Amino acid sequence: MTNKRIAIFVDGGNLYHIALKKIGVTELDFDFDNFVDFLANGRTIEREYKRYYVGTVRERDGDPRSKYLMSRQTKLFASLKKHQWKLRTSKLKVRTETVAVDERMVEYQKILDLGITEISYERRREKGVDVMIATDLIVGAVENRYDTALVISSDADLLPAIQWVRQNGKLQVEYVGFSIDDENIPGNSIRPLYSMFSNSDSQRVITGNTLRMFINDNANSR
Repeated sequence: MTNKRIAIFVDGGNLYHIALKKIGVTELDFDFDNFVDFLANGRTIEREYKRYYVGTVRERDGDPRSKYLMSRQTKLFASLKKHQWKLRTSKLKVRTETVAVDERMVEYQKILDLGITEISYERRREKGVDVMIATDLIVGAVENRYDTALVISSDADLLPAIQWVRQNGKLQVEYVGFSIDDENIPGNSIRPLYSMFSNSDSQRVITGNTLRMFINDNANSR
């Protein structure tokens, strides 16, 4: 493989929810450096373009879990910075959503018999991460900072920026998708996004077994 310049764009939240969480590890237990070196396969990762995008966790009064999550994210950020990652962060929005208990739920009648008619839960959403990745993709192309953009995200909102980079910037885009089976609930299995496949120049499909190669040795001791 020719030693061309590549830029790394990692959608941290997307990677965690569609891949790392499926194999039972957190971001702190994953070796991002070795993973992207594996993907780069001898190509030069452009300085300032090894980028990690994620929504930031904030501690909330009376919520010990938020304190725990913020502590872990702080450790993750310190580790990434130590290895020359450029962090791009946005605010993580938290909202409470309520769903009615009905036949869509497994054993819903047992829940209703307990007098529970609805369930409330917190939903966390990243705001603006896709915009930051899209902007950086285009700016990097305009400034001639890379030859190939390696995109680790299955967010279809990135497609307009990817198409611009390929058509206007005349640069390559490599999509990294995931194929991970859920043996307990087959409907929850993860597959690469077809629209990203059809709008990229090259593709890599990573399985759960491949991801496990990059779990830190001390992950089980955390």
